[in-house]
Amino acid sequence: MELTISHWLYGFFTLMIIATMVFRKGVVLPTLLGTFVIAWVYKGNVVEGFTAIFNANLVAAQELFNIFLIITFMIALLHSLRDLGADQRMIRPIQKWMVNGHVSFFVLVVVTYVISLFFWPTPAVPLICALLVPAAVRSGLPAMTAAVAIAIAGQGMALSSDYIVQVAPSLSAKSAGIDTAIVADKSLILSLITGGVAILLAYLFYRKSIREKGDPMNEQDARKLQSTTAAKNEVRTRHLMAWSKLFSIFVPLALVGVVIYMIYTKLSVGRMSGLEGGDGAAFIGGVAVILLLLSTVAFGRQHALDYISNHITDGFVFAFKAMGPVIPIAGFFFLGSAEFSGSILGVEDNPPGFLFDLVQSTQEFLPQNALLVGMSILVIGIITGLDGSGFSGLPLTGALAASLQTGSIDSGTLAAIGQMGAIWTGGGTIVAWSSLIAIAGFCGVSVMDLVRKNFIPVILGLIVSTIVAVYFL
Repeated sequence: MELTISHWLYGFFTLMIIATMVFRKGVVLPTLLGTFVIAWVYKGNVVEGFTAIFNANLVAAQELFNIFLIITFMIALLHSLRDLGADQRMIRPIQKWMVNGHVSFFVLVVVTYVISLFFWPTPAVPLICALLVPAAVRSGLPAMTAAVAIAIAGQGMALSSDYIVQVAPSLSAKSAGIDTAIVADKSLILSLITGGVAILLAYLFYRKSIREKGDPMNEQDARKLQSTTAAKNEVRTRHLMAWSKLFSIFVPLALVGVVIYMIYTKLSVGRMSGLEGGDGAAFIGGVAVILLLLSTVAFGRQHALDYISNHITDGFVFAFKAMGPVIPIAGFFFLGSAEFSGSILGVEDNPPGFLFDLVQSTQEFLPQNALLVGMSILVIGIITGLDGSGFSGLPLTGALAASLQTGSIDSGTLAAIGQMGAIWTGGGTIVAWSSLIAIAGFCGVSVMDLVRKNFIPVILGLIVSTIVAVYFL
């Protein structure tokens, strides 16, 4: 089709957004400005430009609000468990498994991965670092190597698939115009491959630094660490101790039961599970709400009505801090899709697909090799992750995935590849200005040194997973 000045403006602002990400600056301003200018030029009316800004954010908020809800409920549940002390009880027995530094490395990987899948790594990291890292250091694992294990397993492997909460695959799938389950399943496979390669390489690179369990330096380092990461050890009544023990067992069993049920319905032959994509996240969220109700009543009794309101409010605050900037960014890239641009611009017939049209117009000049396309999406994902968020680039990589798909590689695979690049980078493994700072702080190590330790294992893991995605998914 013939490109209009609105198409060229969309391309200009897209390049501006990518350049802004490269310089590690926020991209909300150019996305809002771009939405206004493009709508104004397309409709030929400045009033329509103002209206489009609001509509773009409204459409994005409507499409993504389920994400805010699931984050809210999971964080609220974690806070209610913290009131009871059940969060600490859930992982304290794991300390017994840390018989030496080598075993401790993999114990940290597994525990961080599982907890981060359900509660996200950002709220899970303080708990893990306070209770497990000192025990790991006592067993001979250096604090730096412990930080590497936590970053790769949590900020990288768990967050990049986000298979339980499904924030990341929802963002990618919405922009690509495909079902969330498609991206979620493929991103889970790619995250495990990337993480498996990165964890193995990290262990092989740094295993010589692991000391014997009886080394005097272990206890010395552990004491220094505990002065920074010591968890609250509040005096609790017998009533709360009993509920704390109960919920430390009941909550993990309930969440594991949810996952088993979801897997069962997905694998059942000839049965529509109804729990894929958004429905799966809704199921998890609903269970989290009931667990929240029970734990809040157990802790607060007659004050439960106030406590649960506070927890949900705190959950919403966390959700909007984490995901709020994504709404205007998603709105801009929704404007580039014909599926959403009609609602944003008020066009009912033949709404424009600015981004898709731009890519289609250059199709003859683009390489048709699937590996080159996959690597290109990976690099774009990594670039978008340089802002230290990880999630802000998913609307872009998802939209590009829909535009760049070919007969040899589909949009779901490309969206999953872009998601890997964006979140492994900005989610917190190889840029120092991300949430990786929290891990470094709790483990008492330099964040720049941690970035250097993570860089080669993570990049090699991303390259391997992209090759696998192109030829086998």
